[in-house]
Amino acid sequence: MPLPSPANRVQQHTRRVVCEGYKREDGLWDIEGHLLDTKNMPIELKDRDDGILPAGEPVHSMAIRLTIDLDLNILDVAASMDATPFKGCPSIADSYKRLIGVQIKPGFTKLTREMFGGVNGCTHLLELLGPVATTAYQATHHEREVQEGWTDGDQKPPMLDMCHTMDSKGGVVQQYWPHFYQNDESGSPLQVIASSTTNESTQKEAVSEH
Repeated sequence: MPLPSPANRVQQHTRRVVCEGYKREDGLWDIEGHLLDTKNMPIELKDRDDGILPAGEPVHSMAIRLTIDLDLNILDVAASMDATPFKGCPSIADSYKRLIGVQIKPGFTKLTREMFGGVNGCTHLLELLGPVATTAYQATHHEREVQEGWTDGDQKPPMLDMCHTMDSKGGVVQQYWPHFYQNDESGSPLQVIASSTTNESTQKEAVSEH
């Protein structure tokens, strides 16, 4: 359902964020996020040689790539800052290599804010890490599902109870994951299954924090 018709208005700014996940030939995964900010009118940029940024030219054009394994461990990081409002901005890009060795798991957003918040990072690259993290889950979802046996196995699929459609008391879970369907208000499942909830809590945290 589309948004309702807006009031009369004039566009001022556009931010585009695109995140993509790639499976590599070596079995690792590249997760990339790109952020682009443009204005619909010329603006003053004091650090620009001519002092003016023309309409449509990027104020920010930045990207970050996380190379991960299927356990969501970060093995390599590359960041680029091709358009910035100040000439000194790109000097912080290499700092994001500090993410090497970090795992995308509960607390990831909090950790990245501690590592790169304030003067320790770039606001926009830090913002990109949120959707990049959730893209990592989406990109590797099928592979992890096959590896961990979510469809027919005893491990609870991590997407259950993440939104109203995937409610364990709802019809979708009842139909497709009946052994995890909960049929009463107490939350008791029809079938008690001992399983690890590590992946479930990881993806819930990554989504809820952004």
